[in-house]
Amino acid sequence: MSTKAYAAQSAASPLAPFTLTRRAPLPTDVAIDVLYCGVCHTDLHQARDEWRGTTFPCVPGHEIVGRVARVGSAVTKFKVGDLAAVGCMVDSCRTCPNCEDGLEQYCDDGGTVFTYNSPDKHSGGMTFGGYSEHVVVDEAFVLKVSDKADLAATAPLLCAGITTYSPLKHWRVGPGKTAGIVGLGGLGHMGVKLARAFGAHVVLFTTSPEKAEDARRLGAHEVVVSRDADAMARRANSFDFVLDCVSATHDVAPYLRLLKRDGALVLVGAPAEPLSVEAHNLINNRRAFSGSMIGGIAETQEMLDFCAERGIACDVETIKIQEVEDAYARLLKGDVRYRFVIDMASLRGTA
Repeated sequence: MSTKAYAAQSAASPLAPFTLTRRAPLPTDVAIDVLYCGVCHTDLHQARDEWRGTTFPCVPGHEIVGRVARVGSAVTKFKVGDLAAVGCMVDSCRTCPNCEDGLEQYCDDGGTVFTYNSPDKHSGGMTFGGYSEHVVVDEAFVLKVSDKADLAATAPLLCAGITTYSPLKHWRVGPGKTAGIVGLGGLGHMGVKLARAFGAHVVLFTTSPEKAEDARRLGAHEVVVSRDADAMARRANSFDFVLDCVSATHDVAPYLRLLKRDGALVLVGAPAEPLSVEAHNLINNRRAFSGSMIGGIAETQEMLDFCAERGIACDVETIKIQEVEDAYARLLKGDVRYRFVIDMASLRGTA
């Protein structure tokens, strides 16, 4: 079906109107009318080819909430009219050990099909994301959305929510644990909310003192300005877990030194340039420096249900699709509290 979208035609060109063709639903497919799509920093990285792997034209968007418009003949989990969501993946090999463990994002065969800028096994081209009127996705990679949810505020949970939920759960953050969150942006604000909901003592680390009040509103018990060397030194060797949500290139050494014995620093931001680690910051206290990428489909559904039950959602600013380039510019300056979400009705209204 012919579908309106917004695409980058090159790394240097602004996103602009584009028309693509979605496949007709196959037997296990769900066709979704996109209602809202979050704007992730990954969208900016990909549209600007900052990770040096973008195929153009590129239609970003992997924080998708919409309503089911059509279903294939073999679909059992969804019916027309249901609310549905699509996150960062639309397929995988489904048979490797990681896929069988519900960790499709780590597909051993390199078979993870991401929602955009990934080889499309059906069309033979590349996948196109949620900055579009419609998406068509196999039901195994479509998620259920509560009819009580704020749909715009739910959309970023499909990336920002699961990206922070998964490592908090994996490293067993909870009551009796002290958890640091580095950076109060789209990821960090969800890290604060979820770590608090998990029952941990939550400390927000920020370079911006003016964010302290908001961090406490979101659930932080304490706020530390990371440029204050004395304040950082006082908290050395005292954290069980630190979640690094910063996408800019930065020094991780101060955060490694926060960890007590067997503590873990986990990176979920994706800086464009390599980070360096001094060996003794790991050797001392048997610290770990790890990374985590989104979550599997079952865990993403678990996260959506967890958030719906507790009234947890992203703090968002809703924009029109025509404002996306301005949103990218503001995103680079950190001028968003805390996630832009595109109201896709603005795309349907264009000629």
